Amino acid sequence: MGTVVVGYVPKPEGEAALATAISEAKLRGSKLVVVNSHRGGNDFDQNKARAAEDDMEAVRTTLDASGVEYDIRQLVRGFEPAEDLISLAEANSAELLVIGLRRRSPVGKLILGSNAQRILLDAHCPVLAVKAD
Repeated sequence: MGTVVVGYVPKPEGEAALATAISEAKLRGSKLVVVNSHRGGNDFDQNKARAAEDDMEAVRTTLDASGVEYDIRQLVRGFEPAEDLISLAEANSAELLVIGLRRRSPVGKLILGSNAQRILLDAHCPVLAVKAD
């Protein structure tokens, strides 16, 4: 059985990525690994941790209804989300990595960097980038 890995954030781009990843996992007969990565640090307090857990409970409900075999990984290791996604895709020998994209201004890309670009360039497997509505 193969594996599809998806990066999830509780935003429109994360929801679009999750829906597409579920479809891809069904199509391929693959297991789905959902990755929710947080940088952590002093900003990630008890309230943010609880909110993240609540978000992932909603994801579990969606995944249970989909009938796809899945695993959820919530990471607060201090790494960039791109690093977490790439390393988990490699560790799971992923056949596909799904990410959601949102529109950003050229200045926004310059100042904040681009996790999507890093994933597209550094992932060992094909990457499916999905635009949010």
